[in-house]
Order: sequence, then C-alpha cells, then structure tokens
Amino acid sequence: MVEASPFLGIGLHAVGGFFAATCYTPQKKVRGWSWQTYWLTQAAFCWFLLPILGAVLTIPHLGEVLSEAPRTAMANSFLLGVAYGVGGTAFGISIRHIGFSLTYAIAVGLSSVLGTLIPPLVKGTFGNIMSQTGVEWVAAGVVLGTIGIAACGWAGRLKEVDLKEGGGGPKEFSLGKGLALSILAGFLSAVYGFSLEAGQPIADVARAHGAGVFEGNVIYIFSNSGAFLTTAVYCLFLGLKGRSMGEFLGKGAERPPLLANFVLSILTGLFWYGQFFFYNLGHVRMGTYKFSSWAIHMIMLVLISNLVGVLFREWKGCRGRTRAAIGLALLVLMGAVILLTYGNHLGGKGGAS
Repeated sequence: MVEASPFLGIGLHAVGGFFAATCYTPQKKVRGWSWQTYWLTQAAFCWFLLPILGAVLTIPHLGEVLSEAPRTAMANSFLLGVAYGVGGTAFGISIRHIGFSLTYAIAVGLSSVLGTLIPPLVKGTFGNIMSQTGVEWVAAGVVLGTIGIAACGWAGRLKEVDLKEGGGGPKEFSLGKGLALSILAGFLSAVYGFSLEAGQPIADVARAHGAGVFEGNVIYIFSNSGAFLTTAVYCLFLGLKGRSMGEFLGKGAERPPLLANFVLSILTGLFWYGQFFFYNLGHVRMGTYKFSSWAIHMIMLVLISNLVGVLFREWKGCRGRTRAAIGLALLVLMGAVILLTYGNHLGGKGGAS
C-alpha cells in the first residue's frame, strides 16, 4: 500500500496540471496541416502509444497482470473512455459557437464537480467520507474551486470582448448550441474519472505484482485507448470529407514541414500524457480523500493555464476591470487549493478510510 502524503500528492497534481495547461502550446507552430491531421497524430501518442509504453516501462510482469485482471474492468474502463472521447469532441465544437472561455468555464466546472462527487456516490462510500476529519475543508475547496473556474471563464470572456474589434465573439456564435455542447462536454469529461475508477481492479492486480506508485498506469491502456477510438473515428471522417489525408505524406496546397509537424504533434501528445502520468502519482498519495483528486487536477489545470497566460502578457491591452477580474479569479483558485490541501492534511492525520 502506498503511504499517504497529501502535500506531495497535491504537488504532483500541480505538475500534472502544468502539463495539461501547456500541452496545446506546440500546436501554434504546426504549419500546413489541417486540424484533424494534427489532432489525430498527437492523439495517437497521448491516447494510444504512450499509455502502452508507460505501462510497459512501469508495470512489472505486465503480461501476467493483464491475464489476471478482470475482463469486466477492462471493458468498462474502455467504454467509459469512449464516452470521454465524445465529450472531448463536443468541447471542440462548442468553442466554435460560444468561444473558448465560456466553454472552458462550463465544461471544466461541471467536470470538476461531477467527476469528484459521483464516483463516491456510485460506490456507496460518500456517507463514510462525509464523516471523516477535515471533509468540510475539502468540500469548501471543491465549491470555491468551481466558483474560481467560472470566474476565470467570465474574465476570459471579458478579455475576448476587449481584444476583438466590434465586441468580439465567435463567427458561428450560437448560445443555445454552445451551451448544450459545453454541458454535454462537462458531463462526458467527468466520465474519465469514472473510467479510472472502473479500471481500479486492474491496478489492484498490478499492485500485487509490485507496481507500487505506478499501479494506475495500467488503467490508461484501456481508458485512453477508448478515448482514442472516438477521436480517431472523428478525425478520419473529417480527413476523408475534407480530402486532407495526403497531408500525412507532405501533400497539400501548402507544403507542410513534415518532420517539424510530427515532432510538434508528438510533443503535444507527450505533454498531454504527462498530465495523466502525474495525476496517477498524485492520486495514489492522497490518502483518505482520494476522491478529491479530480477536482484538484481541474483546479490546477485552470489556475496554471491562466497564470501562464498572465506571465506571457496575454492580458495586455485589456481594460482594468478585465485584469482585475482575472486577478480575483486566480486568488479564488489559490484559496481553493489551500483549502483542499489543508482538508487532505487533516484527513491524513485522522487515518485512512
């Protein structure tokens, strides 16, 4: 059994949040590829190849683990991963209708709450959790974090308006479609947490074979490949429809720099997989309140991504009230992290559940 260490666990969640917050950065340098070509390439690494490689490198006796693990756990984790992949697609389409900031606030905020609360409710452990020492601080951190995520979304919307002439807004703006899709994305993004819960029996077998803190890496073989299936089907559909499949071979109106594009796509996939790798390392150390890992990950993702934006002067040129709004939102998120850290610390002192 891994010894509980909430402070280290939250630190590792922060590393995972950094990778999640910066994984899209290489996309800005990709040239001559349509979105679906780039997305399928990076997805092949973050959702399929790297999870397999990570398991091979960190799970002792992987073949025996897979042969002994329950088939139902494998199937459930995979199918829930498929649903998560649908949520990711809905997220991308929602951005076209209501913009990145509002989509982010709604989808990530919903995912944070649902992905945190529903697993213990489904497992029937919620009542036991609510009787533990320090749970009120953890609950307050989840609530405050959700408010902070929403506040970041609102500040981002103000920023979009400030920086675009004529009031801004997506060209395909549709509040009804965007809200429906972002809510769907929030629900289905939370499913990823369920996928990891469903795969826990596989991790239990890996632990028995000496996987230690890396036990969760074996689950990613199933949860992430499910998400990859959904992503691959959608990207291949777009590629065939738009006749962009030749871009993989350097064909197209604009000759793409193949080597650079593949390297950038692989780097994106590596960063995206990095968030899962460190999420698992943080999760196994959270002790009594492991259920809070998903909220911590979501809050760290939003906090760090916006801090990076501030450091890179992305808010330059905004009105004073907009800069004040993002500053206040970041303070709220920092407060949420403090509450979650303190609550988990108290839970560790009170004993594991």
